Amino acid sequence: MRSPRLAALHVYPVKALGGTAPAGATVEPWGLAEDRRWLLSTPDGRKLLTQREQPRLALASAEPLPDGAVRLTAPGMEPLEVAVPPVGRGTTVVAVWHSKVEAVPAAEAASAWLSAYLDTEVRLVHLDAPEHRRPIDPRYAEPGETVSFADGFPLLLTTVSSLDALNSLIAQGDHADEGPLPMNRFRPSLVIEGTPPWAEDEWRRIRVGEVTFRVAKPCGRCVVTTTDQSTAERGKEPLRTLARHRRFGDHLVFGQNLIPERTGRVRSGDSFEVLA
Repeated sequence: MRSPRLAALHVYPVKALGGTAPAGATVEPWGLAEDRRWLLSTPDGRKLLTQREQPRLALASAEPLPDGAVRLTAPGMEPLEVAVPPVGRGTTVVAVWHSKVEAVPAAEAASAWLSAYLDTEVRLVHLDAPEHRRPIDPRYAEPGETVSFADGFPLLLTTVSSLDALNSLIAQGDHADEGPLPMNRFRPSLVIEGTPPWAEDEWRRIRVGEVTFRVAKPCGRCVVTTTDQSTAERGKEPLRTLARHRRFGDHLVFGQNLIPERTGRVRSGDSFEVLA
């Protein structure tokens, strides 16, 4: 087995849309730079929209552009560049699971573009200032630690060997025709290779390149993992197999949530080390 390293990293500028796999990224206290800084919500802000409710979001993508802007693409739609809302535009409150977060509405053209694609009225908002970021669950975080529009933690780590092991289990199950699954089903921030399968269950602190992280908790998985990211069609896997082999209490687990201990730059190919 080769020395452990960072095999890939992923940035998703708009929560729930497809993202990019850059060669490197800056780790900020609340996650990778440009990651999940935009969010889709209902017009009244009372509910966020993800692939759970709108699987067709899997077919739409957001590419980060300079100065925090994004370029949106989706089947049947002309690409659209969306600039960060100007200072002084005013904030609105949106629900992000159990939190209420101040965000800035994007230009009306952006919300109209996404509404036309989804055939339902939605609003695109941007998370602008550090003081508007959400506190991480205090059961796992230090005071003052925050997260962007990610589900609960700044980064998500997965490993190549654990996906291989999961796919081996899927191949032995009732829905073997659905496998093997690609890593994009799990929408990770960091993908590590060169470690034993499921070794991440025991990690508490790790280092990737120059950046250290606390391993906060295992990641409970939802119906989004059953959504083919290239077709938006849903199946039974991996939840059926996770339920049989990776049930931790009430959660079906794949991957680990991370909290940065320091900022810095990570790059594909960086060394990886377990510190505790």
